[in-house]
Amino acid sequence: DAVLALRPQRLGDVPKRLAAVRTFAALPEAPALAAANKRIGNILKKTDDVDAHVSEVLLQEAAEKALFSAMQTVLPQAQSQWQAGDYTASLQSLAALRAPVDAFFEDVMVNAEQMDLRLNRLGLLKSLHVAMNRVADLSKLAA
Repeated sequence: DAVLALRPQRLGDVPKRLAAVRTFAALPEAPALAAANKRIGNILKKTDDVDAHVSEVLLQEAAEKALFSAMQTVLPQAQSQWQAGDYTASLQSLAALRAPVDAFFEDVMVNAEQMDLRLNRLGLLKSLHVAMNRVADLSKLAA
């Protein structure tokens, strides 16, 4: 379901994506990231047209700064692996985000009263959501 939910353009990619999801699902980080991905999806559903732009100047909490920093390192790597068709490596790279994602949800109020902070945090989550769902809809792995 996780792979087919994205309706891949190339059916020949489906077996590679399935293998990548199986490998990812076996990682200790997978359940937490799948649950976070589901949570992010639910948050984003409640808002209209969230822009994936993030302004570093508007990052205030240590946990959101740490997540942004980790994403700056991990997301380009995961994207280049995805573009090369190495879906397994792409998902394994994303596993490195588990700790900063967990800390973000523990320490940061996404729906801040200040609109600019809220939109920036939503943008951060949107960027993460897009990256996490390139290979498969990881929220489908959440229990």
